[in-house]
Amino acid sequence: MPCPPPPGSPVLPARNHPTTSDEARTLIADCLRGIAPEVDLDEADPASSMADELDLDSMDLISLYEALHDRTGLDLAESDYQQLATLQGAVDYLVART
Repeated sequence: MPCPPPPGSPVLPARNHPTTSDEARTLIADCLRGIAPEVDLDEADPASSMADELDLDSMDLISLYEALHDRTGLDLAESDYQQLATLQGAVDYLVART
């Protein structure tokens, strides 16, 4: 499911340029809005599993990973999914790879 940026959302810099944690978190929130609009990241524990904390099923997570790929151009290998399992892990992953 593509994740077009909502109006007024920050656009991530081109690949290989640093991305801030705030930009990465905003990107994740924007993508999640298209998958699970009821999710509120401000109430989520960033160190807990997003699946458990945000009540996302496996298809929601795959949709999130696809949306992140669409927005960043990053190839998110299945072997990297464990690093994306928590909100903080996903933020750190995006910051390190963009």
